Amino acid sequence: MPGHLQRVPGRRQAPGAVRPWPRRHRGANLETGTLTPEAETMSAPVTVGLDDSPESRAAVEWAAREALLRGLPLKIVHVEEPAPVRLAQSPLWDPGAYRDRAERMVRESVEGVRLRHPGVEVTGERRSGTAADLLGEAAGRAGLLVLGSRGHSALSGFLVGSVSLAVVARAERPVVLVRAGEQAADEHMMDPAGVPSAAAPFRPVVLGLDVDAPDDTLLEFAFAAAALREAPLRAVHAWWVAPTSFHGFYGDDDLYDSLARGQADHLATVLRPWRRKFPDVDVTEATRCGSAAQILVDDARDDASLVVVGRRTRTRPLGAHIGHVTHAALHHIAAPVAVVPHG
Repeated sequence: MPGHLQRVPGRRQAPGAVRPWPRRHRGANLETGTLTPEAETMSAPVTVGLDDSPESRAAVEWAAREALLRGLPLKIVHVEEPAPVRLAQSPLWDPGAYRDRAERMVRESVEGVRLRHPGVEVTGERRSGTAADLLGEAAGRAGLLVLGSRGHSALSGFLVGSVSLAVVARAERPVVLVRAGEQAADEHMMDPAGVPSAAAPFRPVVLGLDVDAPDDTLLEFAFAAAALREAPLRAVHAWWVAPTSFHGFYGDDDLYDSLARGQADHLATVLRPWRRKFPDVDVTEATRCGSAAQILVDDARDDASLVVVGRRTRTRPLGAHIGHVTHAALHHIAAPVAVVPHG
């Protein structure tokens, strides 16, 4: 059945302008007045995990562009994990050469960012230990952590490595996963000649939102990201009613329409204070009946510069959990996906 879409116009800045993360949006919880986690980390660096893989190189490039947009420093972190026991016991194993290679990789990555993005302050760091643990620690000191995500499989979608999943599931700050091959032009609309171009306006930022449990941290991150890009924000909410509710008695269509209007009104109510706080952001509200994961994937599959989803930070008996909607976004959406932890 069709969903409800509503576009709420806002005031736009001149296209193509690049400015730091908007200071007027560095704020507080709209109800309590306390600083949100996102506001607390506005001046912390953008940190990116580096290894010798195509997805990692794409993540470094995306992180450099994001640091430039936010006006923040960039930190490139490589974790040198212990060599497997059998390799370490081999007479051919040379730990010094291993360290030299890691140092050279970090140094060349830093130099490359300085060359390609001269406006970004960039540093590199090499650490030894378990990648998931050390990158998780790095996330706690960063405003944003960026990691690479492997290529696409016809059977399973995009392949998210165990390290990335472990970090996403436990990080206390937002984590962005970037696909191998991601280019700057992929985040932008076509130019007038129909050619993908980073000089064209950004594609929309897409926010997956549960209106029954909205969180200020998630909403502020999405609205601020859209404001920074001068991009529209598309807020997507899915609602679910048992299919049997619409069959077998007179007036099913009226019942569905009433439920759909109620959900659309609920979404509008949740977004209203954030539209006032970010008046320059054009907002489209989309409510649809069905699977939240499938609806978000379908909406963001081909037309998003960034997809923003939440992850509840409560722990479970078997460890941290990312949720089925976030799991689907990470595995099936080509655009960079930001996972924002919240209470």
